[in-house]
Amino acid sequence: MFGKLRKAALMAAACAMTAGLASAQMGTFMGKVVGEDGKGVPNVVIKIERKDIKGNWQTKTNKKGEWTYSGMPVPGQFTISCEVNGAVADSANMRSQMGDPIELKDFCNLKQAAAKRKAMETAAATGQVSQEIAKEMTPEQRAQYEKQMKERAQQMQKNKALNDAYNAGMTAMQAKDYQTAIDSFNKAGEIDPKQAAVWIQLAQAWDGISNSKTGADKDSALAKANENYVKALEMQPADAGLHNNYGLVLAKEKKFTEAQAELEKAATLDPPGGGKYMFNLGAVLINTGQTDPAIVAFKKAVELDPKYAPAWFQYCSALSGKMTMTADGKPVPPAGMKEACEKYLEIDPNGPNAEGAKGLLTLIGGTLETNYTNPDAKKSPKKTKK
Repeated sequence: MFGKLRKAALMAAACAMTAGLASAQMGTFMGKVVGEDGKGVPNVVIKIERKDIKGNWQTKTNKKGEWTYSGMPVPGQFTISCEVNGAVADSANMRSQMGDPIELKDFCNLKQAAAKRKAMETAAATGQVSQEIAKEMTPEQRAQYEKQMKERAQQMQKNKALNDAYNAGMTAMQAKDYQTAIDSFNKAGEIDPKQAAVWIQLAQAWDGISNSKTGADKDSALAKANENYVKALEMQPADAGLHNNYGLVLAKEKKFTEAQAELEKAATLDPPGGGKYMFNLGAVLINTGQTDPAIVAFKKAVELDPKYAPAWFQYCSALSGKMTMTADGKPVPPAGMKEACEKYLEIDPNGPNAEGAKGLLTLIGGTLETNYTNPDAKKSPKKTKK
């Protein structure tokens, strides 16, 4: 009996010793996440990753922003990070140890981290690093900073070359030196192909140079203008002006269906400018002998912009092609023609088409006022009698 009791006691002692040894081989990390207001932040995810061998653990901060994680193998190398709103706010490399818990002081202090981040951003922007920031940089942060500085220098050099090429192109465009403009904008496009303004100007340069070409050379220049407008529209698909200009180039290429679609798209995107876009559509149609759809376009133009005088005259002029004759040879104007001519003269009595509008009114026997005045013109003040 005594022998059995002694054996049991020895086994219990051995178990106690083993348990003590196992407990001594485990380390503990702890800390507190402090917000920018100086208060603890709850529910922040704390991730622990072992670096020497594979191992991952995770916990969260309590209501006071505190966290503790025990049972870390000793010895071991770990990277501890905290995530706020799904983004890593801070990280630290630590070694586990036996004995007292390791407290990560100032770890994930969001107020300090924000100030440090701002200082780093300032350093990256100015290229100057204070001694305090330099001392606090980890090797990874220093490598990142040096990478940013290199990229910044490259970007500055790139931007200067881009601006120089673009400005040279614009200067050439003003002088109508289209070939020089094309060469400059091509260079700008090679430096940065994501600048829509470059492709817009390049398209306009090719459109401009097409005016001095004929035959196959003209067709080639217009095709280049078309190509560059397509590039610009891929970047700025909601630009009404681009759709308008692209539509006019398509019309020059005699691609009238596509041109109409682009001009209608422009009017849809920019209702206030719709009158001018529909006017352009009407001009394309009238110039290709499509009178009926041109009348529809000009009518739409004046509905969208009732004060756009050129559209009123072109509407009147297009309708004049639909006049009929009575048996005794008197012209019969279609509905709306007389009113369109009168409206043009009301808005722009001295405009470039004033004589044409008056001639059409005389032809159809309308009442022709001998003196049309601009209703928007300021009236002269009456003289007072002395």
